[in-house]
Amino acid sequence: MQIQFFGATHEVTGSCYLITVGKSKLLVECGLVQGSHEHERHNSDDFPFSANEIDAVVLSHAHIDHSGRLPLLVKRGFNGNIYSHSATVDLCAIMLADSGYLNEKNAHWENKKRERKGLELIDPLYTKDQAQQAHKHFRAMEYSQSKEILPGIKVTFRDAGHIIGSAIIELELTEQGRTFKIVFSGDLGHENAPILRDPEKISQADLVIMESTYGDRLHRDWQNTLQEMGDIISNANSRKGNILIPAFTVGRTQELLYLLNQHYDEWKVADWDIFLDSPMGIKATEVYAAHAETYDKQAKKIKHQNGKLFNLANLHFSERTDYSIKINRIKSGAIIIAGSGMCTGGRIKQHLKHNIWRHHAHVMIIGFQARGTLGRALVDGAKEINLWGETIKVNAKIHTVGGLSAHADQQGLVDWYSQFENQPRVVLVHGEPHAMDALQGKITQQFGCKVIQADYKQILTL
Repeated sequence: MQIQFFGATHEVTGSCYLITVGKSKLLVECGLVQGSHEHERHNSDDFPFSANEIDAVVLSHAHIDHSGRLPLLVKRGFNGNIYSHSATVDLCAIMLADSGYLNEKNAHWENKKRERKGLELIDPLYTKDQAQQAHKHFRAMEYSQSKEILPGIKVTFRDAGHIIGSAIIELELTEQGRTFKIVFSGDLGHENAPILRDPEKISQADLVIMESTYGDRLHRDWQNTLQEMGDIISNANSRKGNILIPAFTVGRTQELLYLLNQHYDEWKVADWDIFLDSPMGIKATEVYAAHAETYDKQAKKIKHQNGKLFNLANLHFSERTDYSIKINRIKSGAIIIAGSGMCTGGRIKQHLKHNIWRHHAHVMIIGFQARGTLGRALVDGAKEINLWGETIKVNAKIHTVGGLSAHADQQGLVDWYSQFENQPRVVLVHGEPHAMDALQGKITQQFGCKVIQADYKQILTL
């Protein structure tokens, strides 16, 4: 039996790992590469394996950097089952269809340019219809449920606390009478985060495949994070400018709405009109509302008392494009929550175009920004940005609120690993090199176990 690494090696996106046990081939994750155009071009590359030879897929959660190439896998010949938590099944129905729609849209505009230049036309990576066809392969599981999904491969999902339905994946692999246990951390949640429970602890494993997104830093504590958010909102002058919040449509958007509701008076939220300008974000919020079984005690209590978690009186849902265009005309008094979270696409770019040059506008960055993205450029202090060929001066105040991350920080990752009683060896994935280096050093120093960083196409014999 063996595992081979095909994604999220020395980078954060594109998670993909192939496990072989006897004649069974299992793919864990099948994510899109995200970041610069140069990075994203690799999404159309051939898979480094035959899609029709994969017997099943296990998916930790719905984020596109973990799930986004699944329709392409089906398009290229995969015909097995895709196992995930039931909330992930619901989210992927929304997110993969949206990804297919964006692929079609991008291909349409690219082909207009190619036609004018007499170049060969391109096909979209996959279409909305192909994404919907791929969704028929999904099979729902719940936390703590164990299932033998292939000969010699049994899977159990544990709560990862990252987004709704996110899972730590336990795999028991059996071949020739020997059993080997791999634990994939997936993306581990930030302890004490709103709405969801903390990541589950696991005591035994032979190998841990572990994310390292924030392996080199500590988050600001929750009290200070909430204080910072409150200061930004309550100190901004609603009569002079808008607050733009690029937010991941799944997880971060719902946490933000929850916190605005919980701190409504304290943060003077009533001074603003709040716009959730994201059709997918609206649908994802409905999925969050439908899976109260995944909530922590506080969220369950609020749900029981109020019936809803996101019932702000001044919250407006913007699904249609014409409504979004009207929001662009608002010069002050609006908190605009829109995707994408890294400012690489979606409606947030239009809002940046209409606001970022204004001296009284604010941009609140509340999530991880990968290298090569527009969001990362803003965090790094860009004085100008380029949108659709137009150079726009950055006059708005850029705020980076690091403590609201959906990922565990270095201490959270170390604490989670510390629960393994047998101190199994570790393979780090899903992190930039400096983050991996720091976490590798920290775990090695504290526990004395073997820690390596996965390389692309590296094979580990188990």
